[in-house]
Amino acid sequence: MKRIEGVALRAGGARFELLDQTRLPEAEVWLDATDPEAMVGHIQRLSVRGAPLIGVAAALSVASLAERGADGPALHRALRRLREARPTAVNLAWAMDRLRAVLDRGGSAADLVREAEAIHDEDVAACERMGELGAALVRPGEQLLTHCNAGALATAGIGSALGVIHRAHARGLGIHVWVNETRPLLQGARLTAWELRRLGIPHTLVTEGMDGTLFRAGKVNRVVVGADRIARNGDVANKVGTYTVAVLARAHGVPFHAVAPWSTVDLACPSGESIPIEQRGAEEVRGARGVRWAAADASAFNPAFDVTPAALVTSLITERGVVEGEQLAAGGLARLA
Repeated sequence: MKRIEGVALRAGGARFELLDQTRLPEAEVWLDATDPEAMVGHIQRLSVRGAPLIGVAAALSVASLAERGADGPALHRALRRLREARPTAVNLAWAMDRLRAVLDRGGSAADLVREAEAIHDEDVAACERMGELGAALVRPGEQLLTHCNAGALATAGIGSALGVIHRAHARGLGIHVWVNETRPLLQGARLTAWELRRLGIPHTLVTEGMDGTLFRAGKVNRVVVGADRIARNGDVANKVGTYTVAVLARAHGVPFHAVAPWSTVDLACPSGESIPIEQRGAEEVRGARGVRWAAADASAFNPAFDVTPAALVTSLITERGVVEGEQLAAGGLARLA
């Protein structure tokens, strides 16, 4: 496998490693992800997260297994296990299906490695393109709000939503970013704020409960978020809490943009009603990182994602182009296929 040096993953020779995102921002710890079974655990523990990055990382893990001489049945088992590791993020299934197609046509280990490397390289290029397309929409001095983490920790490149912010900042637009804490696992507080600090982008951390106050005070000019799956009709599944932000944005006349690579689009899924929503454990709601603030047996509802209807999306930004909200409802995604 070629040498890869990213913010969240690195590969070279026989070893493939991931930055453990559960340890950020306190510590930067790298995990061995060479074995696909270990990768399944990393995905389920959210040591690696973000729909695009999960697909890329899983593909590189399978490629590493192939390089070590695994036979066809072992590779197929790895693909199946990884494909099922998280149900909502469609990029994972998309990447595993690409590798399975290589196997099915009799491809060699070298062919699998080339396909996995292509998946990585395509995501890097997609992030760059999305960043440029999205930054072109941002006006000087705007205050942007983002939810969860859709940056270099969620992709192989500069990010989807944070790629837009990254490029807008690089253009000298003088932006400021409101970072939603993103409960219950605090991806905004722990990860997005960490990325923005590294990039020197002005930002302020808030809880989701403060969003209404920000919108009402006119402190949000634009919303940019990522996505884990986008249905054919333009409905967007993203980290739980995104729908609430979209409703607030519409109520206050603020543009709401979903930014995601084409690998996140699922044209076989007719609408958000058909997107499987992962349900996670109640302990994540009762407390976090060794601190509990609710009774140990408190009942808790913990969907990892919610669905924002296409009607609330101002535009969807992919590397293939920008689709305006009214075009989404009219089947505009299909024209980019």
